[in-house]
Amino acid sequence: MKKNFLTTKQMALIGVMTAVTCILGPLSIPLPFSPVPISFTVLAVYLSAYVLGPKLGTISFLVYLLIGIIGLPVFSGFTGGIGKLAGPTGGYLAGFILMAPIAGWAIWHFKAQTIPSFLGMILGTVVCYLFGTIWLARQNSLSFMEALAVGVLPYLIGDAAKMVAAWIIGTRLYHAANRFAHHATE
Repeated sequence: MKKNFLTTKQMALIGVMTAVTCILGPLSIPLPFSPVPISFTVLAVYLSAYVLGPKLGTISFLVYLLIGIIGLPVFSGFTGGIGKLAGPTGGYLAGFILMAPIAGWAIWHFKAQTIPSFLGMILGTVVCYLFGTIWLARQNSLSFMEALAVGVLPYLIGDAAKMVAAWIIGTRLYHAANRFAHHATE
């Protein structure tokens, strides 16, 4: 018998976490000195990594990205459309595609242990920052360091706080998701 790519439970969890991202993603705070707003998409990606792990967390983010690309207002500032990817924040959106599996792998491989989870979130965020900074520099004719100054440095403390929030909430969600999966197989 052929095994399905995704189980019904996995698809349901992907749907739930995609919905969470669609709710948190538009919530943003514009900053007057940067084209990059403070966004809660980062928190949603971290939470998805805890609940879904690397593969399913990435699928969830890709579904969110497709929903936004077709025009639904799920990106920062309640925007949508392919133009968002071509704008100054497009590199960060692309970077989330790698943030999800990096953070998810560390969290799930090490069973949500604190230090590996934080290291995974940090590494995933650095990769996202790299994509975003390169794209922002290109879009706004800035040097890499100038783009770093307006697109990353002002966000470090907030993203660290989002990691802590994700760790507090996500650890509980990780254990609940694993209990749910265990009971579903009995």
